[in-house]
Amino acid sequence: MEDYDAFTGGIEPGGLRNKSEICILICYLLNSAEKPLRKEDIVSVISDNGLANYFETNDAICDLLKSGNIAPADDDKDAFVLTGRGEMIARQLDTTLPFTARDRAVSACISLFAKQKLQKENPVTVDKLENGGYNVSFSITDGNISLMSFTVFMPDFAQVELIKRSFYNDPQYIYTVLLAALTENREMIKDALDKIIIK
Repeated sequence: MEDYDAFTGGIEPGGLRNKSEICILICYLLNSAEKPLRKEDIVSVISDNGLANYFETNDAICDLLKSGNIAPADDDKDAFVLTGRGEMIARQLDTTLPFTARDRAVSACISLFAKQKLQKENPVTVDKLENGGYNVSFSITDGNISLMSFTVFMPDFAQVELIKRSFYNDPQYIYTVLLAALTENREMIKDALDKIIIK
């Protein structure tokens, strides 16, 4: 019977319940990413996808730092990179991890990078107003070209978070809807409404 020595709360089938495996997974993730990863991103990828317990993942990061297997990145002390020892662990021991865990971790990491790229290219800024409420400014770009910018008023922060999530779900759709309304393009408006109905 396998020796489990990690908390199992929040772990989905195929997740890791062994502390050494969690450490190996973190090394494997950093090696696969080929770029520094921030602590919150590592924890998010692993715990949000049910690969390991949230607290155990945080502990594993601390253990890897103490043992010299990972180190703070030169240009961002809140992000981590593998050391030579960590790279050896990632290369030599990754086969000890279940394939499903490795596959899910890399897929989640790719999704994280895509989300970060989307947010970088389409920034949202929130300004709290003195008389209450918030101005939320959205920018939609196509690479280096600014396609559209707009600002909306929201009375409370819960609604701010709601429209930010909705915006980042599909900025291109928001752009299409606003452009259709501004140009009075009935066909585009119909297509946009059809998409809302399908959702």
